[in-house]
Amino acid sequence: MKRMSKLRRHVPVALALILASVSSSCGVLSGLFLRPRTILRHGKPAAAKLLEATRDQLSERIASLYNPINSFQASITMTPSVGSVYKGQINEIADVRALILFRKPSDIRIQAQAPVVRTQVMDMVSNGTEFGVFLNSKNLFIHGLNSAPATSKNKIENLRPAAFLSSLLIMPAEAGIETPVLMDLTDEDNALYVLMFMRKLPDGELRVGRTVWFDRLDLSIVRQMVYDEQGSIVSDTHYGSPWKAYNGVLFPSHIDIQRNHEEYGVVMDIESMQMNKALTDAQFLLPQPEGSTLQEIGGPSPADLKRDVKQAPR
Repeated sequence: MKRMSKLRRHVPVALALILASVSSSCGVLSGLFLRPRTILRHGKPAAAKLLEATRDQLSERIASLYNPINSFQASITMTPSVGSVYKGQINEIADVRALILFRKPSDIRIQAQAPVVRTQVMDMVSNGTEFGVFLNSKNLFIHGLNSAPATSKNKIENLRPAAFLSSLLIMPAEAGIETPVLMDLTDEDNALYVLMFMRKLPDGELRVGRTVWFDRLDLSIVRQMVYDEQGSIVSDTHYGSPWKAYNGVLFPSHIDIQRNHEEYGVVMDIESMQMNKALTDAQFLLPQPEGSTLQEIGGPSPADLKRDVKQAPR
């Protein structure tokens, strides 16, 4: 018993000697074999400390970007494309110049011109519920509900003004409908916060309705993804840096919209912007051009669209 007692008393001493020896060896080894690996972000060495934010702070940031915008008129360069990442190929169409008019809550009009000759190739308008699109080359006027399915084999004919609007403006959470949840997506390749907006379906199940991505270097918004009730991606929009101030209001200068299931996309670069410019009802009217062919996609007639736009609440 006395022998065992002596052995136990020596165990802590021996353990301490072993740990000291290992620690000393690690110090020597680290000096010999340590190879620093620099983490790069946007092609530059990563900042010593990333910015931190809470769910509520990021929600407030979205509101601070959205709320000051009442209207705008923007001249842009627009590059449409057809195809899909799901099909393995995307084909870009020649750049066009376009004018975008927007007025809250949901009036939008986009007029596109052909390159070089600058003749109009497309004019489309929406009041939030219905839309009208005139394709000059086909002398075709398409009218219908924003919720109408995109069924044309010609993917450009499936363009919807509301699809542009949902990507141009990043909206705050809908009260009582969306619940934001914060996810930190930071590793060697990414430094992101992702704000997931959960929606409750009619059956009570919670699903992700959309996600908004923030760069932790400056907390700028770099991406927004919108999903349907089955979890499929409806739209995937990337926002390039820098966001620029127009009349004191920040807005992305580069917007890349992909709607892969509908097999089209649009890249927009802002050339000039008049923020919070006063716009009239007449600027959001698009009656069917005389002599054009009408393609109705559900909903009321073009005359009703014209009347509803006039009477839309402000």
